[in-house]
Amino acid sequence: MSEPIKVAVVGAAGRMGREVIKLVLQDEELQLVAAVNRTHAGSDAGLLVGLPEAGIAIVEDVEQALLESRADVMVDFTGPRFAYAHTALAIKHGVRPVIGTTGFTPEQIDELDKQCREQQIGGLIAPNFSIGVILMMRFAAQAAKYFPHLEIIEYHGDQKLDAPSGTAIKTAELIAEQREELRQGNPEEEETLEGSRGGYYQGFRVHSVRLPGVFAQQEVIFGGFGQSLKIRQDSYERAGYMPGVKIGIQKVMEQPGLVYGFEHYID
Repeated sequence: MSEPIKVAVVGAAGRMGREVIKLVLQDEELQLVAAVNRTHAGSDAGLLVGLPEAGIAIVEDVEQALLESRADVMVDFTGPRFAYAHTALAIKHGVRPVIGTTGFTPEQIDELDKQCREQQIGGLIAPNFSIGVILMMRFAAQAAKYFPHLEIIEYHGDQKLDAPSGTAIKTAELIAEQREELRQGNPEEEETLEGSRGGYYQGFRVHSVRLPGVFAQQEVIFGGFGQSLKIRQDSYERAGYMPGVKIGIQKVMEQPGLVYGFEHYID
């Protein structure tokens, strides 16, 4: 058996970070070597997530953790405010970033890709790690070839900061690759309540629902002559993303360059 992949988790005490800690501690192909969080410093990472003591204390400084742990991979679900700096820092020290947040500009992604290639390491930025979501996006892009009239509706809890979600944006981008821009609806349409038709992208609309009690769902609705098609994916808990996170950790070990979008790892 090959040596386990050494993983550092940044944002370890967050809701996604805790799930990543559980994944790494319970998988013999992975090894937790560092856990970073601005709070809970000194706490044992295993005890923090309800598992036996892991012998890895949470620290506050990302760079210190990367240097001392000699991690192969850094998994980061912190958020747009910190993720770019953390990613650049990881690459600088030869640690492969696996980033589960949105907010990167195309220019930032290009620059990080360049840095990864200079260091000859892989990296991944993924708005969503759900295999079901990737299949939903892929099916939607395929359907758009035949049903060019569509709308996207995504649902999240009321504390989500960005709208639309990164998944909705990525879905829209994939659809736009398969469909020429087509301005839908009545050309005389008028919003009597501003925003009621949702965001505009390449001629179709994207709607964001934010409600307490909602986790994460998205549907793409297609309309045609005498028929409609709905493609929908529902996530019920964060643990459902972990098989995808593991695939991401494994894939960034294989080839240099930064990949944007987990769908590139799903055949």
